[in-house]
Amino acid sequence: MEETKQDLLKDLLLDPNAKYISLEAMVIGETKYLRDARINLKNVLNSPLFNLKEAYLLALSIAVNEKNHILIDSFTKLAKQNEATDAEVAEIHACTSLLNANNVFYRFKHFIKKDSYQTLPAGIKMNIMVNPVLGKEFFELVSLAVSAVNGCEMCVGSHEASLQKHGAAEQRIFDAVRLSAVVRAICTIIN
Repeated sequence: MEETKQDLLKDLLLDPNAKYISLEAMVIGETKYLRDARINLKNVLNSPLFNLKEAYLLALSIAVNEKNHILIDSFTKLAKQNEATDAEVAEIHACTSLLNANNVFYRFKHFIKKDSYQTLPAGIKMNIMVNPVLGKEFFELVSLAVSAVNGCEMCVGSHEASLQKHGAAEQRIFDAVRLSAVVRAICTIIN
């Protein structure tokens, strides 16, 4: 398991001598899940439906969402190594922040189901969604990924429908959510 740990840390550009409680527990306990986690991460980051910049930016959005500073730094470096600009990285942070507000707000509306709340305006500024640096389709993909992790049914449905209108393939949508799930799992191992 030590070799798998070192490979995972190398994949993420992390210090091979760094100690992470969950990761160390898995090495000591020789859990086979550590190999699965590394393979899962490699697989989702190498989906043929994303280029590496997109994969690392999606991963970054989940690290930001999970407030995992170690992986925020890692995925930022990896995204920039794959031609992500400062503006694109900044927009990932902004999009994730906006989606955290929207996910809370729209989950509330969904949970309560009162007609009076459904007709009230959100009153949440969302100008970033009008002309995103990342492009509308990819911005919607990030929005879907964060919404799926945050469990907002209304938001997931809305962003999935928008992605369909923008011509995104169902497999690309599916892979974005799969990537988000795996990165969220990695966030619990590297923290």
